[in-house]
Amino acid sequence: MSIENRPRVAVRAKISSLGTYVPPRLLTNADLEKMVDTNDEWIIERTGIRTRHLVDKGVASSDLAVAAAKACLEKRGIAPTEIEVIIVATVTPDMMFPATACLVQEKLGAVGAWGFDLSAACSGFLYALQVGAKLVESGAHSKVLVIGADVMSSILDYTDRSTCILFGDGAGAVLLEPCEEGETGLADFIHEIDGSGACSLYMPGGGSLNPTSAETVAKNMHVVHQAGGAVFKVAVRKMAELSETLLRRNQLTAADVDCFIPHQANKRIILATAERLGMPEERVIINIDRYGNTTAATIPLAMETAVEEGRLKKGDTVLLASFGGGFTVGATLLRWEI
Repeated sequence: MSIENRPRVAVRAKISSLGTYVPPRLLTNADLEKMVDTNDEWIIERTGIRTRHLVDKGVASSDLAVAAAKACLEKRGIAPTEIEVIIVATVTPDMMFPATACLVQEKLGAVGAWGFDLSAACSGFLYALQVGAKLVESGAHSKVLVIGADVMSSILDYTDRSTCILFGDGAGAVLLEPCEEGETGLADFIHEIDGSGACSLYMPGGGSLNPTSAETVAKNMHVVHQAGGAVFKVAVRKMAELSETLLRRNQLTAADVDCFIPHQANKRIILATAERLGMPEERVIINIDRYGNTTAATIPLAMETAVEEGRLKKGDTVLLASFGGGFTVGATLLRWEI
């Protein structure tokens, strides 16, 4: 069964535009060498990262999200007032409430839109993508803006070399609209969560369990904590498993995929997952060397890289895969219609 022959809903959603944004300030491996006990060679060998973009003080996730959204809407040639729904995937909201989507709506000028935030760590963009797609498929909405935006530098301990070398700041936005005649768009997906891995990648402070206090700050509970070895093993296995299940369900193999766009957590994770899938490296999009792990923004940023490099073209069959804290896992199969 090809993706065109999946059981059809009355309306199918497609990505009709893409926009991204990263702040201009760079943090290089050479910079990190002056901050923690690490070096350029070790970072590249272990992660594949050379540089990452960081915000300046006072720049929030909503600011990155708005910049990406503006780029997306400009490419599509529509005004913010045409947007009906805004979904922001983030683990670094501007504040606990209101939702960052509310701040984006106001800054963007998307008068009349409604929206909300979605928290699924590095799988946030894929989860938000499917929520947005279902709003289109239901017939309730025809223009849904899905944004992945994170300022990871705001929750990092820059004395912890196991985490501070990994992450960067950035945002990506896509517009979802109904498919036109002959288009396939978002064809199928599979998601999974496993709460048994919650404490392998998390930020323990700031929620209702450990409300912010002098004690939680003193215990360094408001930064990312990660058990790197455990995350690596599970990430490779689960991204490959879900991707294989999704392809098999659609009677496809890796050979049928034109472009594989995985979450950019670690180059070794990406290559190990691709190897398990039997995916040729030339079809795998990797840009972690430039941006690091931008959490919910990695997949749209990688989409932009693929387009810019001529490796993602209209009509291509695309496989997206993610893994994040929670644990959260996701895979999406789509036809690129731009």
